[in-house]
Amino acid sequence: MMNRKSLLIRSWMFVPGNRQRMIEKSLGVAVDAIMMDIEDGVAPNEKESARTQIAASLEGVAKQLKSGEQLRTPARYVRINAVGHERMRDDLAAVIRLGLEGLVVPKVETPAQVRTVAEILDKREPEVGLERGSVRLLVAIESPRGMYDAVAIASASPRVIGLIFGAEDFSRELSLPLRREGEARDLLYGRSALVMAAACAHVQSVDGVWPDLQDTEGLKTFARQSRRIGFSGMSLIHPAQIETVNAAFTPAADEIEYARRVLQAFDEARTRGEGAVAFGGQLLDLPIVDRARQTLDLAASLGV
Repeated sequence: MMNRKSLLIRSWMFVPGNRQRMIEKSLGVAVDAIMMDIEDGVAPNEKESARTQIAASLEGVAKQLKSGEQLRTPARYVRINAVGHERMRDDLAAVIRLGLEGLVVPKVETPAQVRTVAEILDKREPEVGLERGSVRLLVAIESPRGMYDAVAIASASPRVIGLIFGAEDFSRELSLPLRREGEARDLLYGRSALVMAAACAHVQSVDGVWPDLQDTEGLKTFARQSRRIGFSGMSLIHPAQIETVNAAFTPAADEIEYARRVLQAFDEARTRGEGAVAFGGQLLDLPIVDRARQTLDLAASLGV
């Protein structure tokens, strides 16, 4: 079984930190991770309420874990305010506690910002009973400046498990039209650049949200495109989107079967001592075989 820290997280759902009922409900849904929000999804006059309610929810989780109760929840992350903002340290003081699994760090533009958060965690974790290094970081790239240094940012700390694309802020920086067209084709370069940076650093890449809750077909198309350009997961804003997102980033039955046949053909040819391996009208080289293995490993880790 894969360690939860390295397990692929396909779906990441934003949950307003000042909505206690939403937090409680989100802990029981089939999303892979929740991002309890204290940043852009919460009004300034509600920030303290969000901190208090998130802390209470994490405390409740910690009590259940301590009691030995069987507990199945999504991975528990908190999106704090931006590094350097006066609210950030108050956020960290409230939410770094037992029950927390990770932080979403927004609007990152330099590796130093990641290291600032990591240093606070290094000090704070032992004080609250967390294992040192246990709190992971999902880092948001939301500007051209951040994208320019994305590889260094993703490599700034071993705590970083992934990069997430901040589509709305990135669009604002580029002065893109307010309404998205098609499959967000106007953001294709930025999204692809983030995928490449994450791959260079060997971390996960998480696409931005599909904002139109009524356009379910648009969500399916967008999620499929996200996977095809290399994203390992996608963020979302409503429980109704979870099933579609999870399905898009899970190998389908025909993909799994094809991967098995590729490996079988390769192994049989090698047993016969053949150098060139033909399968389905194409030659199988090692990169194709490796991708087949990756598909089967991913399916196994997801239990499909």
